[in-house]
Amino acid sequence: MQTLKNLKKTYSQVFISSPDYDSRAVYARRRQFMLKNLDSFCIFAGMPRDPGSEEAFTETWTRFVQEPSFLYLTGINQAGCYLVLDPKSKSETLFVPRKDPFKEFWVGKRLGYLEKDSDVARLTGIRDVRPVEEFDAVLEKLCKKYAKTGFAYALYFDTLQGDHNDRFYRKYRRFMSRFSMKLRSVAELHWKDRLVLGPERIADARVAQVATDAAFRAVLPKVKRMQNERELYLTLNYEMQMRGDGDLAFPTICAGGANACCLHYVKNDEQINRNDLILLDFGVRYGTLHSDISRTIPASGRFDPLQAMLYQIVLDSAREYQKAVRPGVSLREIGGIPWEYIMRELDTRLVKGARGKFKLLYDKRPHGVSHFIGEQIHEGAPGSRSLDSVLEPGMLISCEPGLYGEFEATIGGKRYREKIGIRIEDDLLITKNGFENISTAIPREIKEIERLMK
Repeated sequence: MQTLKNLKKTYSQVFISSPDYDSRAVYARRRQFMLKNLDSFCIFAGMPRDPGSEEAFTETWTRFVQEPSFLYLTGINQAGCYLVLDPKSKSETLFVPRKDPFKEFWVGKRLGYLEKDSDVARLTGIRDVRPVEEFDAVLEKLCKKYAKTGFAYALYFDTLQGDHNDRFYRKYRRFMSRFSMKLRSVAELHWKDRLVLGPERIADARVAQVATDAAFRAVLPKVKRMQNERELYLTLNYEMQMRGDGDLAFPTICAGGANACCLHYVKNDEQINRNDLILLDFGVRYGTLHSDISRTIPASGRFDPLQAMLYQIVLDSAREYQKAVRPGVSLREIGGIPWEYIMRELDTRLVKGARGKFKLLYDKRPHGVSHFIGEQIHEGAPGSRSLDSVLEPGMLISCEPGLYGEFEATIGGKRYREKIGIRIEDDLLITKNGFENISTAIPREIKEIERLMK
């Protein structure tokens, strides 16, 4: 029988854990929090199938991303699984597909149900592991057991329709109505636990920052020799994957010149002009946590005077915003600070100070300045609901003011005209008295970036 350490290595493709602590104990603690606070049984559904598996023309390997709440509670990164928590009996039941040697022959090790000697139980710490074919029958028994309660829980969001959780809710809402049972969303209770990072996730987030910093520093001296966005994109991805947990936090954005005015630019394959700025949005996954960083750098290795002015305005707006970041406030309360600052400083520094003018590509605000970070890059409830969550110590948020538009100014007797996109993003850990910028080591100052690009 394999040791737990070797077992985790064997199933590393489908079970996400950290090498730095006992992941099994951490996942168990999270499930216990739910069990202690539930007043009826609760269902968490993993993603039902592998990406592209329903379309013949996409029948190729695609990175699988688990439903984040299911990943948070189990560590399982494989399709077709369910978790049921029963507070009356204080029990947890995991449903997985049957062991399939043929599929393993094609795609590698998979977690699967076996009648004895279950690797799934040893990895997750969940003793009651059953084949998915038994899910409906168990659900029927639970509906009868909780008949007087009249409801059960699942994770879904009334602000987001058509996603995996919504489809599951609609299907099993009909199933449970046969027993006069209703489904309620467990989202509020789940976020209460998940938005606040424990010491293990904070440690993982810090490791991700170290890897991201090292990758960025390794790339900067090479940028001046690069001709195309793809060259920079691939080099940065390589450096991150060599240093991280083997995976990126999200698809990297590498946008030169005016391409940076497209917020989630995906082409990453156009010529880099020497006089342009390049916007990079990138990050590393470690364990189940991520770094989420944006930096804007000059292709030539030096900011021209207009670029430097605009960049400094954005950087200063981040500092102005960070003065208000502390426990007890919501992101909605403080979200307008950087955008108001940017508008004031454009008027002062650009228009009045450099006889300039500008045309922004948005009205008032181009995007939110902060989002929560956790198992998802954009953690929290879909839409704008999470903006009302009050900040608490242990929460991790982004700080990402930006500026996108056409700018013109006279500096040092020379007229500059450019279409520019600038974003500077850091990751802030909320503390008892304020915050800690855990990405502070990643270069952002103009002089430091220029020095490292020499």
